[in-house]
Amino acid sequence: MSAEPANPADVERRGRVVVVGSLNMDLVARAPRLPKPGETLAGHAFAQVPGGKGGNQAVAAARLGANVAMLGFVGDDPNGATLRRGLEAESIDCAALGTSTSAPTGVALIIVDDASQNAIVIIAGSNADVTPATIERHEALLAAADVIVCQLETPPESVRAALAAGRRLGKTTILNPAPAATTLPGDWFALVDYLIPNELEAATLSGIDIATPDDARRAAAALHQKGARNVIVTLGSKGVFALLEDGEGEHLSAPSVRAIDTTAAGDTFIGGFAAELARGSAVAAAITFGQRAAAVAVTREGAQPSIPHRSEIAT
Repeated sequence: MSAEPANPADVERRGRVVVVGSLNMDLVARAPRLPKPGETLAGHAFAQVPGGKGGNQAVAAARLGANVAMLGFVGDDPNGATLRRGLEAESIDCAALGTSTSAPTGVALIIVDDASQNAIVIIAGSNADVTPATIERHEALLAAADVIVCQLETPPESVRAALAAGRRLGKTTILNPAPAATTLPGDWFALVDYLIPNELEAATLSGIDIATPDDARRAAAALHQKGARNVIVTLGSKGVFALLEDGEGEHLSAPSVRAIDTTAAGDTFIGGFAAELARGSAVAAAITFGQRAAAVAVTREGAQPSIPHRSEIAT
């Protein structure tokens, strides 16, 4: 899906979002069930789709109203060329998208069964080339941003460097702690303006199992106490729980839709939320906009192909 032309009356109100993160080529095989160890199983469909949480969030922010720049790495290979062309087609600034001389483009090997269960292996490849020196080299790009968005699919020391640069430069920082295998280092939280985990990631980071919005409230409070200024826990079809620095927290229900595929719903929410913050919208309005965008995405198949344009979001 190519980028939709901007409404000329809307361009002046666009903010600038810089996404520091991963780009992968998703290799998706569909089969009746997941294979057992050592088993060869006949599948019935295959797709090769641009992905990576960084790439997805950059595309979402661009389609949903922001001027976007991508800071990351692809390999010197056909997958890398495809990912770069895809971002450029969305009018995303790729001046800070490097090409690795030593590693292939990252890939995700995904098997999905007929019950929509999956098994995924991610190979970082060129995503590992994002280093603190990379962040320092592109500080001027970060200085021009309104909002900086990070995830955890690039080396942790580089993510911290990007968040620290954002804090030093007075920028709004967003961290999507995915994938979250362990808790974050304690000194990270003070660098984050908006910590946006899903319920599993929030449970991992807080040590509190989440089954209800009230559980999400307790987890958000624990993460807020660790130093994150604002915590927004995404709960899928149950909406989000937002604990902002100036409030006691609120559960916001998700729009009611018939979901077909939830892939990239969280990335769409984050991209829409970042785009609205960059435009100067109030936080509550940005959350609502992100939810509406995610609600459209889950009614479509795929990751990046499901992400809507701003004109498709009900206001």
